[in-house]
Amino acid sequence: MTKTPTNEAASPSRPSKKSSPKLRDGVMKRGSTWSYVIRVKDPETGESKPKWVGGFATEDEAKAARDEARVNARRGEYVDRNEITVSEYLDMWIEDHAMEIKPGTLEDYRISIRLYIKPYIGKMRLQAVRPSTVTKLYRDLLARGGRNGKPLAVSSVVHTHAILRRAFRDAVLVHEYLSSSPVEKAKRPRSDLREPGMIWTLAQLRTFLSLARSHRLYAFFHLAAYTGARRGELLNIRWPDVDLEKKQITIKGSTGVVDGEHIEGTTKSGRTRVVTIDERTVNVLREHKEAQEAEKARVGDAWKGEENGHVFTTAWGGPIYPTTVTALPAKLIKAYNEPEDRAQTPADPLPYVRLHDLRHIHATTLLLAGVPVHIVAARLGHADPAITLRVYAHVIRSAETAAADVFAKALQHDESEL
Repeated sequence: MTKTPTNEAASPSRPSKKSSPKLRDGVMKRGSTWSYVIRVKDPETGESKPKWVGGFATEDEAKAARDEARVNARRGEYVDRNEITVSEYLDMWIEDHAMEIKPGTLEDYRISIRLYIKPYIGKMRLQAVRPSTVTKLYRDLLARGGRNGKPLAVSSVVHTHAILRRAFRDAVLVHEYLSSSPVEKAKRPRSDLREPGMIWTLAQLRTFLSLARSHRLYAFFHLAAYTGARRGELLNIRWPDVDLEKKQITIKGSTGVVDGEHIEGTTKSGRTRVVTIDERTVNVLREHKEAQEAEKARVGDAWKGEENGHVFTTAWGGPIYPTTVTALPAKLIKAYNEPEDRAQTPADPLPYVRLHDLRHIHATTLLLAGVPVHIVAARLGHADPAITLRVYAHVIRSAETAAADVFAKALQHDESEL
């Protein structure tokens, strides 16, 4: 006997009505993504119109973007949605600002953008970047942003932050792609300011200059120690910039190398400065000029230098690569510390230092001698004495201690006369 199906089983199931998307407080799901809508006043007509923005992966992202858009709309700072990615924007930004960024700095920016920004957030829409996005970028770089997935140095991450900060600031103020910069609210790693110590004593500096005395570029190292000028500034000096009668040198710019080509630009501060020199330095420069004239005569028509050309050149008059003078101190120190004749090995080896440390030795010597900070800052080419105060804080603290002793002794002297 065939069993008669029940009404429930026999009756076909009713098709469920497909629920239509619901708008809840300006947010709704459309397809697989979320969107929000706000009302924005047309700046020309003053009429309020709805603005739909979609493409958010989650409801929370859409709500966060909606809240930000509402605030900007009330302030009259609403920015229309733009699909430009971080990579596309940075490519455009670096080209737009190439003229106002020094060549060496520009190349450095390109490398940092290529290695530390594009691989991580380059494909994101510029307008989708949030402070948390940038904070995560810094965490990722610190964890595995270096070579072969090794941690990236804090200083490199801080430098990347500086580039992003400048680029996103222009995205707000110049290109108007953003109403505010997410970089400003991101949590960047703290950089421990490394205070340069006086690695060499003055006796060690004298030893080094004595070693360099026989080298054709001795005048370069002498000038670096006696003026505190930067490497690129020294290589940029031309003979018309040197006034041996007035005992002064005018530092007008800086020389660097980009893609194998010598590029001349401004000083780091963008300003020209005049640095005084002593009589001994005048004599050193006179001797250097005579030696250069002898080289020019020996080379003859093959001389590559210009009339009134650079003070420091190759033996053929061509420009010197910065890396050449950077590498020389280590070679001179090694030859002194490890002579072929072991019997001549010095009892006190000379510590290895960087070329840039000659600048630090110059600055710390002046500060410890009581030269006012603003004068040292002007000599070094710091745009603001506050930079000198920050970089050489440890030296200034030592000077402050000495100042306390001077005051105490002066007061004791006055009291003894009472």
